Amino acid sequence: MVSRVRVWLNRTYAENVFFMDQLRRNPSDRAVEIHATHGDPDSPVLAAADTAELEPEGLSPAAYVEYALAQCARRGIDVFVPRLHQAAVVAHRAEFEAVGTALLAPPPEAVAAFQDKVIAYEAVQALGVPVPPWWRVRSADELLAAVDALEVQGHRACFKPASGAGGVGFRVITRAPFSMAQLNGFPSPQVPLDLVLEAVRRAEEPVDWLVMPRLEQPEVSVDCLTGQDNRIRLAIGRTKNGRRRGFTLHEQWLEPARRIAEGFGLHYLSNIQFRMLGDRPVLMDVNTRPAGGLHQLALCGVNAPWAAVQLALGDDPGEITPPFLGQDYTVVAGPRPLRPVTLPHQRTDQPLPGSELAAPASATSPAPSPTTPSPRSPLPAVPSQSSSRFPA
Repeated sequence: MVSRVRVWLNRTYAENVFFMDQLRRNPSDRAVEIHATHGDPDSPVLAAADTAELEPEGLSPAAYVEYALAQCARRGIDVFVPRLHQAAVVAHRAEFEAVGTALLAPPPEAVAAFQDKVIAYEAVQALGVPVPPWWRVRSADELLAAVDALEVQGHRACFKPASGAGGVGFRVITRAPFSMAQLNGFPSPQVPLDLVLEAVRRAEEPVDWLVMPRLEQPEVSVDCLTGQDNRIRLAIGRTKNGRRRGFTLHEQWLEPARRIAEGFGLHYLSNIQFRMLGDRPVLMDVNTRPAGGLHQLALCGVNAPWAAVQLALGDDPGEITPPFLGQDYTVVAGPRPLRPVTLPHQRTDQPLPGSELAAPASATSPAPSPTTPSPRSPLPAVPSQSSSRFPA
């Protein structure tokens, strides 16, 4: 009998409910059980998992590693997919291996290379991958000088934290004064330069921002799967142009992504993002973790999460070529079950009386009633995604 695989996702994005779905729908005969932890009791990943716990708050990176090692040993985790405190976790890979857990994450030096965007741009540029012009600014005067330099070149300036994830802190600079234009309609990432300068001057601590041109669409996110031998097994680009999404295997996107993934040893799943500067693609960002939209590759007949787990367990899937490229699509939000509200003294991995949503049904538990949605209800043919992030 083939043993089941036990996978743990720590504090991760809500979209990774689809990552979990794909692991369960793998083409092999191996059963997958999923453990999830999160700081938010209303994260849908907790309801989608076979077992779940709330994470303790306020742990230092070192203390979190101890917590994670204890989770792996107690839960019998075969593969751990760390997002929170990834850098600290991967620095202790040998200790996780000692308790029988493989880390689905790059080595420490690869993670460290992309924690600071300025250092990352410098390193990537040395590989010959085009990057946009950038300025690291820590004061109002430095910010104004960078904006002036970009505008002289005909660019719109934007800024984002030098260290950060997703679109958090991203803003586009405008010279227009604050007016009703900023208050009508939906919120906008545009902020008046004078207000930003005033805020920076009044800040108690220096900022640490990356100032660069506002890059144009299309945005192409290349999902990569790389082995510990630094060789790419999978690379597929997901294109974004407004609402329209699609897929590409064009080498203008894949070749620089391969160069980065293989050159930096971005083992297992990574996501490398490009946008346009004039008529050429330039690097926008590198994520040393699975992308929230990774599940969309299912529209190309590819189960990337399962291929990554195979690789982590030493079962090399070999080079993966998508059997087809899915048609253009869009993403829309869809409902997912949540765990029921629990009292502070109740453990989140224990079902509440009379509730089928407290934990997914097991082989020994009664089937949910027809009127109660299953925590692992089937997904529509086109995966949903509810996140939105500002392009950088």
